[in-house]
Amino acid sequence: MTAIHVNIPVRLLEDFDQTLSFSQSRSAKISFLMDQSLHGKHASVLEDISSRQLMAALTNRDDVDETMKTLLLQVLTKTS
Repeated sequence: MTAIHVNIPVRLLEDFDQTLSFSQSRSAKISFLMDQSLHGKHASVLEDISSRQLMAALTNRDDVDETMKTLLLQVLTKTS
């Protein structure tokens, strides 16, 4: 393993952290996603992520209309 430093938007990190369970490691999840991306296993990534993660991803897409983004953000900001 090696430590790296990356700059990402604060809100992106906050959203990402919200998708992790208490027992999940941020580093392990990022490593998993990088491996999936490099090896073209995008379909299995979709199967492995939670509905909350899918909703968060949809809010960042350009092809999702503003009404849908508003509804998704309302659901995402609710505390579980």
